[in-house]
Amino acid sequence: MPRAKSKGKQGDTHDLAVALGRACADLKCSDILILDVREISQVCDYLVIASGTSARQMRSVAEDLDKLGAAQGSAAWKRESDSGYSWLVVDFVHVVVHLFEPMQRVFYDLEGLWSDAPRISWSARAAKH
Repeated sequence: MPRAKSKGKQGDTHDLAVALGRACADLKCSDILILDVREISQVCDYLVIASGTSARQMRSVAEDLDKLGAAQGSAAWKRESDSGYSWLVVDFVHVVVHLFEPMQRVFYDLEGLWSDAPRISWSARAAKH
């Protein structure tokens, strides 16, 4: 069964994914990857995958992403984590953010699972001096 298309403008969903990726960078996450899964997923349009430094840092990032989404009119639908907070998911319905501790990220290998998905080009904001 084909997935329902986003009701909002496609650019809005893309822009949200990029904003969330940039926020991850601003909040000291590393190895940030944004995948366009519109043609291969029945669940969402974009995946944002990032590595955090600790469970505490990743919980803080998830809270900040939730606030960012709400400020942009796309509040998170759901937040989940594993029992050790080594993998957190923030689900914005059309954009799903996965925050991993590095070893968990390697273990689950979402990049390999979604290797057919185009990678979205983005850049971190320039540092202010």
